[in-house]
Amino acid sequence: MIRKLGVAALSAGIIFSGVSPTAASADENSQVNNSMNNGDKAENIIYMIPDGFNADYATNYRHYKGEPAVWDNHLQGMFSTYSADSNITDSAAAGTAMASGVKTNNGIIGLDPDGNAHQTILEASQDKDMSTGLVATSTITHATPAAFGAHVDDRNDETEIASQFIDNEIDVLLGGGKNNFLPESEGGNQEETNVLQQAEEQGYQLIENRNQLLNADIDLDNENLLGLFADDAMSPELHRDAEEEPSLAEMTQTAIDTLNQDEDGFFLMVEGSQIDWAGHDNDAAWAMTDVGAFEEAVQEAIDFAEKDGNTLVVVGGDHETGGMTAGANGSGTANPELLHSVTATGENIAAELNEGRSNASEVVNKYTDMELSEEEIQAIQEAEDPKMAINAVISAKSNVGWTSTNHTGVDLPVYAYGPGAEQFTGFHDNTDLPKIIAGSAKIEFGGEISQKQPEGNVYTVKSGDTLFEIGLKYNYLWTTLQEINQFPNPDLIYPGDEVNFK
Repeated sequence: MIRKLGVAALSAGIIFSGVSPTAASADENSQVNNSMNNGDKAENIIYMIPDGFNADYATNYRHYKGEPAVWDNHLQGMFSTYSADSNITDSAAAGTAMASGVKTNNGIIGLDPDGNAHQTILEASQDKDMSTGLVATSTITHATPAAFGAHVDDRNDETEIASQFIDNEIDVLLGGGKNNFLPESEGGNQEETNVLQQAEEQGYQLIENRNQLLNADIDLDNENLLGLFADDAMSPELHRDAEEEPSLAEMTQTAIDTLNQDEDGFFLMVEGSQIDWAGHDNDAAWAMTDVGAFEEAVQEAIDFAEKDGNTLVVVGGDHETGGMTAGANGSGTANPELLHSVTATGENIAAELNEGRSNASEVVNKYTDMELSEEEIQAIQEAEDPKMAINAVISAKSNVGWTSTNHTGVDLPVYAYGPGAEQFTGFHDNTDLPKIIAGSAKIEFGGEISQKQPEGNVYTVKSGDTLFEIGLKYNYLWTTLQEINQFPNPDLIYPGDEVNFK
């Protein structure tokens, strides 16, 4: 964990003021009271977010699987999801609530509605010398993972999010989105900066396929891990090339194995990103297969937690997507198990339709083993969006219902296992979740942080300042803060001195 070298060196970098050196107090930093956990302390945190998932997804998946899911035995409570400006949240506002414990407007990452940056549970874990990681099947810079390691006013600014991830030295980053790290001159989305090159110069080992992931051997004291397995998002589980792209479970296992080298513990967020995308498309088969891939990742986390004994695993969606129901169209039964015959997303099936869509029946049968009625064929042929028409037919045959193509505002279940799991019992808000996690791990958490940097990269030291506080206030890396070369002894800094940041 490279960042720790800077933290250790900073412990001596106290600014002398003629009185005893002061550190940032809990009151000054608006830290949350973390005395809520009276049981054993959680040494490791694995926060797992199935994007778009709720109780109806859980019910349909249980029928689809034919047996209980791994999380069923760990249900603890429910929580609300509304954002600061809408009863229906998006992933940016929901992710911010789940990472920072504050409400914000839809579209905003890591900032409150007034533009103030708030500490995330990942950043608070770093401050406690824990290793940190993010895993997703979307671009790793997508809204949910971004909310844990970046602060931007527009969730679509994924190039800035990529830069902040590397600047913040998150130890493990695994997902898609390589283009967000590369400059336009190399086919990427960055205007000029090669963030990938910057990452490698900072000690990140880059891996780009499943074999490299499975053989990754990271010495966390000296290097970090950056896995980018697709130029954009990774493939839906239905289309994943198992020879090239790792599964979410494999990424989760590698992240755990790597971060677990840290004797101070770790924080890991894992997102099942594409459950949400399936919900937007009302694609029941895509939803169930990606829930299945997410369950395998949760199983990896639970298996580790059971052996470790000091790991808290928390599972909760950020919002529901699509208004999924278990049963539809007046039917007296739900048959999601029929979705096992579906081998492609509706979008991929629609891509094989000919210009007149006269092959609708053959194409759908090829990927579903479902025979279409004349009415269903006609609906696909006449639809403005054939993808949605195909998904509607498949969902109707399996009696999976949908009420929206967007998010909905329903409350969500939260599951938890390990030290502090009982604290999630009852009804909560999404902003409560990181606070409960912090309490369970005794992490000092909460409050505003400033992204403002001093003009000219110069800061005039004030009485009582510490390097830690200056760095927190101006969002500088601890390693950068060591690069102070204007003093005979860089460990002794006095009020009135001008600190030059490189």
